[in-house]
Amino acid sequence: MALLGERTGRSRNRPLPSPPPRRTPRKLPGLALAAAGVAVAWAVHHLVPGVPMLTVAVVLGIAAAHVPGAAHAFVRGSGKAGLTFAGKRLMRVGVVLLGLKLSLDDVLGLGWASVGMVLCVVAVTFLGTWWLGRRMGLRGDQPLLIATGYSICGASAIGAVSEVSESDERDTATSVALVTLCGTLAIAVLPLLQHPLGLSDAEFGRWVGASVHDVGQVVATAQTAGAGALGDAVLVKLMRVALLAPLVAAVALSVRARRQGRGSTEGAAGAGTAGAKRPPLVPLFVVGFLAMVALRTTGWLPGGAIDAAGTVQELLLAAALFGLGSAVDLPSLTRTGGRVAALGLVSWGVIAGISYVGVVLTY
Repeated sequence: MALLGERTGRSRNRPLPSPPPRRTPRKLPGLALAAAGVAVAWAVHHLVPGVPMLTVAVVLGIAAAHVPGAAHAFVRGSGKAGLTFAGKRLMRVGVVLLGLKLSLDDVLGLGWASVGMVLCVVAVTFLGTWWLGRRMGLRGDQPLLIATGYSICGASAIGAVSEVSESDERDTATSVALVTLCGTLAIAVLPLLQHPLGLSDAEFGRWVGASVHDVGQVVATAQTAGAGALGDAVLVKLMRVALLAPLVAAVALSVRARRQGRGSTEGAAGAGTAGAKRPPLVPLFVVGFLAMVALRTTGWLPGGAIDAAGTVQELLLAAALFGLGSAVDLPSLTRTGGRVAALGLVSWGVIAGISYVGVVLTY
């Protein structure tokens, strides 16, 4: 009894464990830097409307990570938690709101031939890029992420797929940098090819929508041929965006099956994986994306609400892309840069060529 009392007394005198540190304040420095980057990107876009805000945000993120001295130390140190949060969590919310840009009525209004053309373009570009990236020996999930970005909707698609595939942050950042570079080049290159390729304004708009990666880059490229071309370009582009949901769901299923296979193998060897976390069959943000598409299709939302949601969506994606850009490590990128750049250029040529043939045959 005396021994029990002594132990009890010691346990009472033992100091209480300190509460876990709050996560939000730790993220604030990085989020503040991302917000500043978005403000600068917004200003640049309004001064030079032909330069998409999302493209500027990625470039600023890369620049912030490579400025020598205190800025570099901040991005890699105390600001990293907030920048990572922006690149992952804010990206999810932005992808959900992206669904409000898409109405099924608008898509079907383009005709089933255009729908089939977009499906073929996305399938050939995705499978071809992924296969070639694997054959070239690119590291980690780079082939998957680059294939996703080129075939669907640029950096937004890369961010969404990297979430369910749990890709390495460096692979995600490298893929975002590559797809942003090629999409930016498209703004300058594609308008020069319209007349040599014999495309009308409407055909040019559809070609841009089927081949350029990011929505902002599509707008900047297609507006050179007028409002009609811009409207067709955005609709075709949003048809590609709609394929983001089934692609992410397919990747989630693949990851889940792979983990179950590993679990069965380890279980047979006596390791046991009862506590392993399974990825959901359909990620919650994909469900949210589809819900926003359905809501837009009902026609219940007023135009002002859609415009406001579009502004919020672009700001969130800009913050997310700034965060992803800050994770780019140029010295390590140069070690595989030749192969990554080669894959990007080949994939860009594939999607541009397939899209051109598809538009000519279906319009």
